[in-house]
Formats: sequence, C-alpha cells, structure tokens
Amino acid sequence: MFSFLNKRGDTRAALYQKYVVGKTIALSFVTVGELLFWSKTKNWGPQKIADLEKRISLTTVISYDKLLCETYAELKAKIKKAGSPCPDNDLWIAATAVRHSISLVSHNRRNFDDIPGLVLLCEAPKPPKGQLNIEEAGA
Repeated sequence: MFSFLNKRGDTRAALYQKYVVGKTIALSFVTVGELLFWSKTKNWGPQKIADLEKRISLTTVISYDKLLCETYAELKAKIKKAGSPCPDNDLWIAATAVRHSISLVSHNRRNFDDIPGLVLLCEAPKPPKGQLNIEEAGA
C-alpha cells in the first residue's frame, strides 16, 4: 500500500487515505527492504531513489526483535497447519503488525486474510475462495 500512496495516477491511493491521514505510518523492516529492492531492479534514477528514501524517513521503521521472531514462528506454524500458505516476506510483515498490535493496511487481501490475530484494513474486494483478485496481482 505504501508503494502507491504517492504514485501519480494510482487510483487505489484514494481508497486508503482514511487509514493514513493524520496517523503515524509504520513500516516493517521487510517492507523497507522490498521498496529498496524495487528501486534497484527497476533502475530508478538518483532523484526517484532519494524521494523514496525521504518518504521512508517520514515513517517509523519497525525492526525485528526476539518476540517478533517468535510471533513469526507461531503464525507460520498455525497457517501451515491450517493449509493457508503465505509468502515469507508477507508473513514477516503480518507478524510485525501482530507483534506490535497494530493494524496492517494493505491492498493484498489474498496473502493476509487468513493470518490469525491480524487486523487487516483492506479495500480490495473479497474474491471467492481460490480465485486471485486481479487488482492484487498487479499490486
């Protein structure tokens, strides 16, 4: 969600303004790593990278600690047992929110809907079980 909040022409940003305006935005260390990875793989120029780094600096970046690692392990065991897989990076992001008792704002309903204890704020429509939401695929 952070990736398209300030992206020109991305209409999804308007859906999430109500969740972020006037609030402190917190990012998982994993999200920051993914954002920096995208900047390198998409060959962003120095100005665009500097803009991203400035936007990141205006947030609170949540680092890992032992309790976050334990939360991740618990969640991974629960979702594996339930047969609800989640990509590891998304699970780290969810574990960060669960560990710190904060809501996760994301347009990626498919990967986060079934995480136990996660409060997900998502405006993406709920697809029928087993179907990929088209908007999520491009998010």
